[in-house]
Amino acid sequence: MPQTPQNMPNLPFNVVAKPTGAACNLDCTYCFFLSKELLYDHGSQMMSPQALEDYIKNYLNSHADGDVTLVWQGGEPTLRGLDFYRLAVELGKKHARPEQNVFHAMQTNATLIDDEWAAFFKENNFLLGVSIDGPKDIHDEFRVNKAGRGSFEQVVRGWRYLEKHGVERNILCTVHAANEERGAEVYRFFRDELKATYLQFIPIVERVPEQYLPLAQAGWQVNRKHQIMYRQEGDCVTDRSVSPGGFGQFMKDIFDEWLPNDIGRVFVQHFDTMLGNIMNVPTVCVHSPVCGAALAIEHNGDVYSCDHYVEEGYVLGNVMQGDSFLQMLTSPFQQEFGMAKLQTLSRKCQACPVRVFCHGGCPKDRFVAQPDDHPQNYLCEGYFEFFSHAAPAVQLMGNLLSRGRSPQELLDPEFRARYLE
Repeated sequence: MPQTPQNMPNLPFNVVAKPTGAACNLDCTYCFFLSKELLYDHGSQMMSPQALEDYIKNYLNSHADGDVTLVWQGGEPTLRGLDFYRLAVELGKKHARPEQNVFHAMQTNATLIDDEWAAFFKENNFLLGVSIDGPKDIHDEFRVNKAGRGSFEQVVRGWRYLEKHGVERNILCTVHAANEERGAEVYRFFRDELKATYLQFIPIVERVPEQYLPLAQAGWQVNRKHQIMYRQEGDCVTDRSVSPGGFGQFMKDIFDEWLPNDIGRVFVQHFDTMLGNIMNVPTVCVHSPVCGAALAIEHNGDVYSCDHYVEEGYVLGNVMQGDSFLQMLTSPFQQEFGMAKLQTLSRKCQACPVRVFCHGGCPKDRFVAQPDDHPQNYLCEGYFEFFSHAAPAVQLMGNLLSRGRSPQELLDPEFRARYLE
């Protein structure tokens, strides 16, 4: 029996769509997804109009009524061209049920954004996430173009176009060896120079087997003579990867700048996630007890268990072959994939005082071998240091909210001194 709004199971999920596959106009040194071009043996990896319609129709049919967001990512999604997204908007309207509200979000390096793109985003209420790693010297360390030159000026130019047109936008900053000691500086740059009010900080952990480490150190571009495709295996990391303690200190430094100045003005995903977890409203899969509800779809309609597991062995089906998202989500394989996050939690994590905030982090980073136990998350030290540091203030925010009061009371130095110092 086909699913209808009345008999549809309530399965909240989201999908990251990759309409350009791994194709990108940049060659960021740490971007292992560049190597995913090797996953398919055909040249062009651009999503066809038919694949686009099959995806959107399937996705909307698999969602209950209410707000539904189509998320576009890459590679670099703007390489697919503006007409593709004009079609996506129209197909969203065509296939949405009367009680569904379709929204769009895109993660981009912003280098190709101009007035025309920005006007389109504004007109169609797109939410834009822009990838930028901090001030110019930090950003240009790893985020380079095909000629090996830094991309900072082009990214900021794109950001300014979005700003000019009033497009809703946020920052996605990766944390790595070049910025892990400069957390407060990076935060202030985003807040004061770019006037950003929503920030995400993603740790770079390039995991590789020891025998491939020299190749990985050279980067993941596919135009080199010797190339490997990134897989979630191995127990070594590249020199570019953030150190566990460095990530913890980075987030602590940002928290200490944010707490007395920006509560209710600047929103940082990690802080929101902590607050959501103690109020029993998990917000992101990384720090939820289980996962498996965040899928990825490639240019040809292949659907994968997770954006981090776009590799052999994790294909759930293909929308062009009629596989529904609900069938794929409820498949035994995907159910096991999602529950494994909880079932393989180490004894150390199970007894950890910050488990409520962390839940062991992303399984992709659990590769530090433990005697007679499940592997530990590579970032464990940093997570523990950060969550322990931020917990008293976040718990106080939760208490305030539960009593109908505002967390912004913590902006008062006397209030903080009374309850936190």
